[in-house]
Amino acid sequence: MPIFSKTVKLIQLCIMKKIAFQRRLLKWHKEQNLRQMPWKGEKDPYKVWLSEIILQQTRVEQGMAYYQNFTQAFPNIQSLANAHEDTVYKLWEGLGYYSRCKNMLKTARLITLENKGKFPDTYDGLVKLPGIGPYTAAAIASFCFSLPYPVMDGNVFRVLARVFKINLSSGTSEGKKYFSQLAGDLLDHQKPGLYNQALMDFGATVCKHALPLCVGCIFQNSCGAYLENKVSDYPVKSKKIKLKERWFTWFIFCHRGKIYIQKRTSKDIWENLFEFYLLETNQSKDWSEKAVMKWLASEFESMELSAIRIYPAQTQKLTHQLIHARFIEIMIQSPIKPQKQFKGNWVSRKQLDHTGFPAMIRNFLEKSIMLS
Repeated sequence: MPIFSKTVKLIQLCIMKKIAFQRRLLKWHKEQNLRQMPWKGEKDPYKVWLSEIILQQTRVEQGMAYYQNFTQAFPNIQSLANAHEDTVYKLWEGLGYYSRCKNMLKTARLITLENKGKFPDTYDGLVKLPGIGPYTAAAIASFCFSLPYPVMDGNVFRVLARVFKINLSSGTSEGKKYFSQLAGDLLDHQKPGLYNQALMDFGATVCKHALPLCVGCIFQNSCGAYLENKVSDYPVKSKKIKLKERWFTWFIFCHRGKIYIQKRTSKDIWENLFEFYLLETNQSKDWSEKAVMKWLASEFESMELSAIRIYPAQTQKLTHQLIHARFIEIMIQSPIKPQKQFKGNWVSRKQLDHTGFPAMIRNFLEKSIMLS
């Protein structure tokens, strides 16, 4: 067979496979997809954007309650833009990855002040906004403006990796380029929003990370991974990232019913959330009552104590960090003299309930009976 004829035949086969993939997926979406979410089918860019920001690094089951709370508290982008940041961070508390919240406020204020509350209706305009990357821009562009941009989330990577048996990690530049090209080729340009939603839902409910429903799957006869009995091998995993270890000791200073808290303002984890007085060390530190009193004497000019309580150590694993933490409660007997170290606020125990803290501190407050 001439080379030209082989090339034409290969192109025809690729087109047929693309059309078959689209048709099977959209047919499944219409007849079998029962996945319900409050933002599904939404055309309001504000609500789609809000849902996508919340769902970054967050399970749908957890994100639903936050989405509903945010839309009730801030029904439109102007109300979010005008909100006090402490109120917004408190509502976000527990979701983690607080840079999302910071960028969300930036975008809300930018759109309200500079674009009269209207989202850009182009992909290029959307991707320039703080906190909006290619994935979120594609979601808003396709769902709200019917623009032909493929949405690339973990569910999509997994489906494509298994069906087309892709031996590249989506975490590499080569892998991202390959997956993006394939997703663009498969995209239904007439119904991009519907297609994107179908593909994400299929990955979430059928082609799942664990225990995928291969029996009866619409792609069972054409899935490369299934036909070779290697479903568990896909998608190909990236190399594990070594976690950075950090050691935090939070001192809970209490005096006459008031507790000292301070805001984290540095460009670090939990930026703009509140915490107790923090000591970070390069390695684990064994705290005894004697060691605590010695450290206090070296740190502060004078401080009369009535009680010290040292709580058990705990850890929290973040994406790139492992936090080892210890809480130590200090009851101060006499009025504390002005200290340069105390630049935060003294608040009541009740006020702590209305303050945004990292999940690690919030969990401590909910589970511990403090001296105060």
